Amino acid sequence: MENRENVKGIAPRIAMWSARHRVLAILGWIAFVAATVMLSAQVPTENANYALAGHGESGKADRIVEEAGFPRLPAGEMVLVQNRPGSDRVTAAEEVTRSLKKTPGVGEVQPAIESPDGRSTLITFDLTGDPSTASERVGPALDAVAAVQAAHPDLYVAQAGDASGDKLIGDELDAGLNRLGMLSIPVTLGILLIGFGAVVAALLPVALAIMSVVAAIGLMAVASRFAPAVDETTHVMLLIGLAVGVDYCLFYIRRERDERRKGADPHRALVIAAQTSGRSIWVSGLTVIVAMAGMFFTQDVTFVSFAVGTILVVATAVLGSLTVLPAMLSALGDRVDAIKIPGLYRRNSQGRFWNGLLKVVLAKPLISALVAVAALGVIAAPALDLKTKGQRIQDVAPDSPVVQAFLAIGEAFPSKTTPARIVVSGTSVSTPQFAAALSDFRNVAQNSGGKLVEPIDVDINPAGNVAVVAVGLTGKEEDAASVDALNLLRSTVVPETFGQVPGATALVTGNTASSIDYSERLADSLPWIFTFVLGLAFILLLVSFRSVVVALTGVLLNLLSVAAAYGMLVFVFQDGHFEKPLDFVAAGAITNWMPLFLFVILFGLSMDYHVFVVSRIREGADRGLPIREAVREGIGQTAGVITSAAVVMVAVFSLFATLPLIATKELGVGLAAAVLLDATLIRAVLLPAVMTMLGRANWWLPRGLRWLPEIAHEPPAAPPAQPARELTPIG
Repeated sequence: MENRENVKGIAPRIAMWSARHRVLAILGWIAFVAATVMLSAQVPTENANYALAGHGESGKADRIVEEAGFPRLPAGEMVLVQNRPGSDRVTAAEEVTRSLKKTPGVGEVQPAIESPDGRSTLITFDLTGDPSTASERVGPALDAVAAVQAAHPDLYVAQAGDASGDKLIGDELDAGLNRLGMLSIPVTLGILLIGFGAVVAALLPVALAIMSVVAAIGLMAVASRFAPAVDETTHVMLLIGLAVGVDYCLFYIRRERDERRKGADPHRALVIAAQTSGRSIWVSGLTVIVAMAGMFFTQDVTFVSFAVGTILVVATAVLGSLTVLPAMLSALGDRVDAIKIPGLYRRNSQGRFWNGLLKVVLAKPLISALVAVAALGVIAAPALDLKTKGQRIQDVAPDSPVVQAFLAIGEAFPSKTTPARIVVSGTSVSTPQFAAALSDFRNVAQNSGGKLVEPIDVDINPAGNVAVVAVGLTGKEEDAASVDALNLLRSTVVPETFGQVPGATALVTGNTASSIDYSERLADSLPWIFTFVLGLAFILLLVSFRSVVVALTGVLLNLLSVAAAYGMLVFVFQDGHFEKPLDFVAAGAITNWMPLFLFVILFGLSMDYHVFVVSRIREGADRGLPIREAVREGIGQTAGVITSAAVVMVAVFSLFATLPLIATKELGVGLAAAVLLDATLIRAVLLPAVMTMLGRANWWLPRGLRWLPEIAHEPPAAPPAQPARELTPIG
């Protein structure tokens, strides 16, 4: 293919190269994806070590324990035997002990202990073998306990612990992810079939998005050598990769298709798509990557893993959209519309509904803006009461026997499920001073008014320089009672007992302490992340559109989208609406990492639509159209593709709300609600209303910034028609 166009910019030049060398571009992309898959098979993913990933006081304590040389503890399990009227608890507890001792894979079974109220018995035992794979071997023990329960229906006999909890989470997630895998691709393809009305055009975005996700997951295996991965990273990469991968291809294909329908030849249509949609994809992808990079400021292993994974999948999606997609479109030409679906294939992509709504907005921009802001304000209002919490076992399948057993054990034996651990380190913990401090600690715990719960267990490392003292906290996990008990422990009890041991350092850790320290670390990083993401997004929009007003408007509108998502999260998951349809139990708070993660994800994804729509409006303005007409044309011509893209995202995100973890439900609902609001109230009402009211001020650029480079938004001019070549007569 000849280079008949004077194209400018990175995206158009890449597209033209790919179109001229389409076989090389297509084979190169396939080779790239295959290479990443083979590379990941040779370089296994390195998973994060959570014991070294904590923050604050608890993080320091965990690292001391990890480095102290304690023998690796086996996976521990607990069996609760609880009275009901007229039942024989002692006999059942003895049967549990005998049965477990004969069960394959069960190690040491500890003597039964009684609860203070005399209604409950607890039997603890270990599983043999590697604790990291114990969930694969816990089945026989669960069966043995279930048999005792069946023999004593008048008692409550149930098991919970490390391995059974991991098995529950693994089984539930496997089932959910299998369901997600079976539904996400067909649902996305079905939406695109409705949007395009042609099978080939619908298959292209799905195929490229899947390949982008596969390639990015392969690259993540290598990247995990530098930034260890957490379990949720692959789920997040699938979520984001499928959404942005389909959207980017959708924007590109729709523009190329629209230009051909207007009469452009396939080459000219591809040039225009590359100059406009290709450029928007480039800017949008860069903005998304910048937003994701904000997570590095947390210095947290989970967020760093999320940042690396999402940056890789977005970068791979952009790469595929700008390289192999133009090559495919060049090779297909008009055949991209092959296999049309009767009744769905339409030549006019502008919807009557959106045009009718736009007509009202442009006629009454102030009223439209006020109505949209009021609606978003109502949706966002619950966010003013947003509270956060750590992740809990009951966040997975709250009605399952394992979860119910864990909660019942926590009620009867709080020191077993909500313990605090005091890590005392020094030259020696075998001194009389340490023994005296331990005695004082026991006395204080007994007289703490029930805030600190016995029994108190002490474990000393082989070197004799680190001791771990475990004590129960009243309350449940992060409720007011357990937080109050933890504060008492940290502020008074530990400093006045172990803190008095000469040369020793005493730090408090445990689930409650770790969760609180983690939340405080995220809160401390928020100002840095907000400043980084908002500042760089503003700069990118400023450079892209050469307008302070457009950049500021984009940032403010995206913040409205994030605020609305927070409001929806609080309304649903904190206040407990829609518990039955979504299959969860409200905890009165949101997962502690969710607000920050949603901010960076939504800010990046919202830029997709903003850059795409404003670029189309700018095209009209650069041709000399009045702002009202430019807005009418830009919104009208993008309404169809924005609707299709939003429906794809909402569908994919909604499917994630069906996964068993409450965190994935929050993520799915928050993203789906935000994208839906962003594509309707914000991009279809608020954006055109604000831009219409601002008029020529939309493109205001201070004199001191006019050195910024000019970036073309309008399609390149068509090449001049070549004069007909004269024919030379023969003979």
